[in-house]
Amino acid sequence: MTGETDEPAEDGLAEAFWAVTRRLRHRTRETLAPWDVTPGQSRALAVLIRHRALRLSALAEHLRIAPRSATEVVDDLETRGLVARRPDPADRRATLVAPTEAGTRVGVAIHSARRAAAEDLFGHLPPADRQQLARILRTLRD
Repeated sequence: MTGETDEPAEDGLAEAFWAVTRRLRHRTRETLAPWDVTPGQSRALAVLIRHRALRLSALAEHLRIAPRSATEVVDDLETRGLVARRPDPADRRATLVAPTEAGTRVGVAIHSARRAAAEDLFGHLPPADRQQLARILRTLRD
């Protein structure tokens, strides 16, 4: 028992986790609003900036989404001028996707805004608690 309620500790843990997840998603949407991008588009842009250029299949693998979904994300980003497709010099039958200059600027700005939002959410935790939480979350992720 948790002492505050009659629910098992595991139930309270799951509820707390989902409450923090909802809060983080809400803050992410608020943070991304100035650029009118979705969290998925933001993640794709970040991956492309980190790797400079990728085939759609590789982008889909990095994002852990279906190739068709990666195509839709790239189509939306390309329409907005944030990424561009070009032939792969190693295989002219293949296409690479790369961030444009505007995409890189937007991606860097989004990264900074998301870091600030994360600091706002987690900043009240002492550094040791933040490190412990990060370790636990990495363990659960992996």
